[in-house]
Amino acid sequence: MLFSSITFLYYFLPIVFMLYFLVPRKLKNLVLFISSLVFYAWGEPKYVFLMILSVAIGYIAGLLMDKLPKKPVLIISVVACLFFLIYFKYTNFFITNINAVLKTDFPMLKVIMPIGISFYTFQIISYIIDVYRKDVEKQKNFFHLAAYISMFPQLIAGPIVRYSDINDQLEHRKHSTQDISYGIQRFVLGLSKKVLVANQLYELCQIFRMSGEKTILFYWIYAIATMLNIYFDFSGYSDMAIGLGKMLGFSFHENFNYPFISKSVTEFWRRWHMSLGTWFRDYIYIPLGGNRAGAKRQIINILIVWFLTGFWHGAEWNFIIWGLIFAVLLIIEKLWLFKKLDKSKFISRIYMFFIISVTFVIFNASDTAEMVSYISNMFLVGKTKAFIGKECIYYLKSFAPILAISIIGATGIPKVIYLKAKENAVINKVSIIAEPVILVLLFLLSTSYLVDGSFNPFLYFRF
Repeated sequence: MLFSSITFLYYFLPIVFMLYFLVPRKLKNLVLFISSLVFYAWGEPKYVFLMILSVAIGYIAGLLMDKLPKKPVLIISVVACLFFLIYFKYTNFFITNINAVLKTDFPMLKVIMPIGISFYTFQIISYIIDVYRKDVEKQKNFFHLAAYISMFPQLIAGPIVRYSDINDQLEHRKHSTQDISYGIQRFVLGLSKKVLVANQLYELCQIFRMSGEKTILFYWIYAIATMLNIYFDFSGYSDMAIGLGKMLGFSFHENFNYPFISKSVTEFWRRWHMSLGTWFRDYIYIPLGGNRAGAKRQIINILIVWFLTGFWHGAEWNFIIWGLIFAVLLIIEKLWLFKKLDKSKFISRIYMFFIISVTFVIFNASDTAEMVSYISNMFLVGKTKAFIGKECIYYLKSFAPILAISIIGATGIPKVIYLKAKENAVINKVSIIAEPVILVLLFLLSTSYLVDGSFNPFLYFRF
């Protein structure tokens, strides 16, 4: 079930909130768990049992930490969780590459990757490791842990929520009209980012893919549209997840912090998908030694982390290449480029914008052949020789407003203007009435687009 769907907005969500706020406090987690199962089962009923089994592994592992040797429990439970992830997400990737290298003909498995398995697997693993490290107490109530893992706001596309961040909230969270109001505001803004901006950019990307007149300029327009589409799609989903969590009494950490104002690739990744970045930092990079064992070891650790980061995103070589490119860029910046970038904010931001637009073409490629084709044509070494064409001009004019809006919106300028304006007493008073009206209008406009539109995928569902 999509957040940006009529079913979710007008049926599922009102019913869930009505039940959630009607039942006594001690039953709220049970309502949350059951509603999350319904939410997940709406699209993939059979994989609900896989998720429950994964939760059970984490729950049992936590209980056994005090009764059995901790390390074997840790290893067995983490391996079991990773087994499901690897089997469903990566088995056919391995079979394909074995067949290609060894000239064998092993058949592909008829498996479909369960939506959200990458996200909830990481949450379960973080819980197991945190219990092992004694950073958190084991959860004795299965339904509390299950409610945390399966919580529908962040179940299928994050952010990756740590148990340590919300363990107290599972039993002692508070609900207030202020939090609910903020949650609604955040949800509607996220919905608007997704429906009114990301979906339109996605349409432009699809037009380019189907175009019979791909010129060099059109390739670069596609690159910018792809980068912005992924940002507004995923950050919009994260906004909705944070808003829904707030309405339910939970405070999730931010997942994006205006990454396009960054002055380096390193800074970009401190602002983009922050829950994933901190997960790899705390559970892979630091345990490997981080930067404590010298420069050579640090370089190896960065390569390992970014290989895994790329592979986490998808079972294709373009994701691995994408991750390793960022590893090399981060290493170059740490060893040499940082000092150069500090000398000019303008040049550093152009450099960052250029790198990100190119790398997200690699990220969004359907396979390595498409990746090579798109990148080569962008840099004048492909088959495409024409710089511009009539079709490119037509769609550039048609989508110029949404491209301009998305570029400005991605920089955070609207937020700065809004906060500055509210410092004026008169504007602040007017905003008390204007803000709810604008939110209602945005919600209705988004709904009308959902009724009429056909482009409504969530890109991160495939991860």
